[in-house]
Amino acid sequence: MTITIPLKQMAVPMMVSLALMAPTTHAQDATVHTAEANRAVLDSLPFDDRSDFERATRGLIATPEQNEITDANGKVVYDLDQFEFLEGTEAPDTANPSLWRQGHLNQLSGLFEVTDDIYQIRGYDLSVMSFIRGDEGWIVIDPLLSVDTARAGFKLLRDNVEDLPVSAVIFTHSHADHFGGVKGIISEQEVEERNVPIIAPEGFYEESVGENLIAGNAMSRRASYMFGNLLPTGPEGSIGAGLGPITSAGNITIMRPTRTISGPPGEPIETTVDGVNITFLNTPGAEAPAELMFYLPDSKALMQAEEINHTLHNLYTLRGAKVRSGDQWAKYINQVINLYGDEVEISFGSHHWPVWGNEEINEFWRKQRDTYRYIHDETLRLANKGQTMDEIAENVKLPDTLSSEFANRGYYGTVSHNAKAQYQLYFGWFSGNPSELNPLPPAEEGRKFVEYAGGADALISKARDDYEAGNYRWAATALNHLVFAEPDNEAAKDLLADTLTQMGYQSESGPWRNFYLTGAKELRDGVSSDLAPNAASADIILGLPLDKYLDYLAMRLDHPRAAKAGVDMTLNLVMPDAGDEVTLSIANGVMNYTMDTQADDADATVTMDRAVLDAINLQQRTFPDAIQSGDVAIEGDQKAFLTFLGLLDSFEFGFNIVTP
Repeated sequence: MTITIPLKQMAVPMMVSLALMAPTTHAQDATVHTAEANRAVLDSLPFDDRSDFERATRGLIATPEQNEITDANGKVVYDLDQFEFLEGTEAPDTANPSLWRQGHLNQLSGLFEVTDDIYQIRGYDLSVMSFIRGDEGWIVIDPLLSVDTARAGFKLLRDNVEDLPVSAVIFTHSHADHFGGVKGIISEQEVEERNVPIIAPEGFYEESVGENLIAGNAMSRRASYMFGNLLPTGPEGSIGAGLGPITSAGNITIMRPTRTISGPPGEPIETTVDGVNITFLNTPGAEAPAELMFYLPDSKALMQAEEINHTLHNLYTLRGAKVRSGDQWAKYINQVINLYGDEVEISFGSHHWPVWGNEEINEFWRKQRDTYRYIHDETLRLANKGQTMDEIAENVKLPDTLSSEFANRGYYGTVSHNAKAQYQLYFGWFSGNPSELNPLPPAEEGRKFVEYAGGADALISKARDDYEAGNYRWAATALNHLVFAEPDNEAAKDLLADTLTQMGYQSESGPWRNFYLTGAKELRDGVSSDLAPNAASADIILGLPLDKYLDYLAMRLDHPRAAKAGVDMTLNLVMPDAGDEVTLSIANGVMNYTMDTQADDADATVTMDRAVLDAINLQQRTFPDAIQSGDVAIEGDQKAFLTFLGLLDSFEFGFNIVTP
């Protein structure tokens, strides 16, 4: 019963940071159609506006002395030079110039002064780490994804500003790139000895350690596409994630909050942290299930967390997650405008670079607000006129006043998939057309599509004509049917890979580009045999509530096999060190459990310390070993417990995506 645990509703599942494998890719030129599409972007946006570059370099104090950040074993977990090719060059035909520009801005790295006593480390990870000087030390906000990048960033601050201890930590939300590096800046012993507050929004810890657990293997596999972990960086590969450069590959940690910010969503909560006046605002259910922003009245600065960004964010993330509400998102930003719009002078966040000046900030905030509001409301308007999800995604276009702003461009989320998300939020997957109510599964549908097209050769010929004409979307659709019908058809896979590559080259969204190019790579090279994520974080496993473990085990039960075998059993589970007692029942091919109870007629009672279960799940021990040593005691029918363990399914991380 080994559990590997992914993380994250957001932006980064815990398992997304794959080993830096120096991947290769198939070099392919841009076609004339791709080159023309990318040149057209240059004519449609105000590339002569250099204000973002001025903001992104403003206040630079120091750049890193060493560009490779390594862990304790010397393994490189982040390379600050990996996107250096974006600097000082125009976008080639193989890259959307708008995404190229965003990638250039995201990779500008170093220590920056935001204003007096407020600093940021940028370019050290997907996210940004911020610091506020308090009376006793540094208040650290969002300590990156992994301990090594956080430690390196904190050292840069202490070496170049002031060597002060950590006096408080603020986690703005429950995504790993905003808390995972915490033990790189402070230890649990220091927190306890010096009574350092660890501050987070209500629900933070539960969401951070448990969210997406039962769907995590699939989410993490898809995230390897989304963040371009399997691609080389370069003009024909990844040029970043849009929201930031790329995720680090170090150890992810977490600490339990010692102080929780709770209260009605959007309502100001005034307090003081290490002598600094702070007004918190809870903003749950928009970008993250548990999130907060805060205002610093003495600096007239808003810490916008991830509700306001220099990109259109995700109302649905392509790795897979619950859909977010554009209505709620816009209302949180509107509340910030109403509260602080008259006086604010600085707006900084968990990604990207700050904005200075009241007029500039208000325009930035209003247009971010209106972008989410427009997508949400226009989707509902068109749906109520009878348009389907795909039709709406094709028809929703932001007005020029919004789309001409670089901060509203789809570098991470897109208008297309965000509109689909809002449709799904209200109406689900079904369009209402009965012909779409019960379609065939992909491989069977593919075989019938190929048959209707006149066979594989005829389909490839037509698809090649569409490819040569630049009709990539339809060529990809048709060829996908053929690949699922005939997964060994190399001509079909090669042409589909070429098609996806051109679509990637044209994409303004970092995740779209990464998905297309990773799909093309998998079609050409297959699924890598050494594709494996980093081991699950011990901190996350140790922090899991027992009911989350049990939900995960219930999902892992091989339900058809259990039902066919007629398994009907009851097990008691006792954990003396944690004081937990649970009854599990397996019947009708499902597992149910009841906390804080024991069944009198249980087939077996299994007693083990929670520490033993944690060691097993960290792959430090096995159940047979623990049973033999007596650390797992089974009273009653031992075979029943072993039968239960034998019914638990396991999952391969490197499952196929672009082939059956």
